[in-house]
Amino acid sequence: MSVVEEKLREIPIFRECSTKELKSISRLITQVQVKPGSVLTRQGDAGREFMIIVEGQATVRRDGKVLATLGPGDFFGELAVIAGVPRIATITADTEMTIDALNRREFSSLLDESPKIAKKILIGAVARLNENERY
Repeated sequence: MSVVEEKLREIPIFRECSTKELKSISRLITQVQVKPGSVLTRQGDAGREFMIIVEGQATVRRDGKVLATLGPGDFFGELAVIAGVPRIATITADTEMTIDALNRREFSSLLDESPKIAKKILIGAVARLNENERY
């Protein structure tokens, strides 16, 4: 299993996926370099990517209030990729970063081709939403 596939397995929405399914998803990932101060997501904007932080640090703000600091292994944007919902927070790079990004259009094509993967990811997304509702 590749490093990217291992990272995907740790993410709740992909936890139910087989190694073969993770390999299909990992082929769609593009690694991106980000400069400090870059806005990765802007609250209210349409979401088009799911991102996993490989290296670096970012700050999460909602309505201008700092909510969290993210680092390697953290991820965001899964609901944007699945449902195309607007971003619920602004995330800004604090340092140089390496991000693994998954584009919504490509991901949607994969889900259309494989209802089995789609079902597993939906189950993971619902679990993640339930987890987030507790906070």
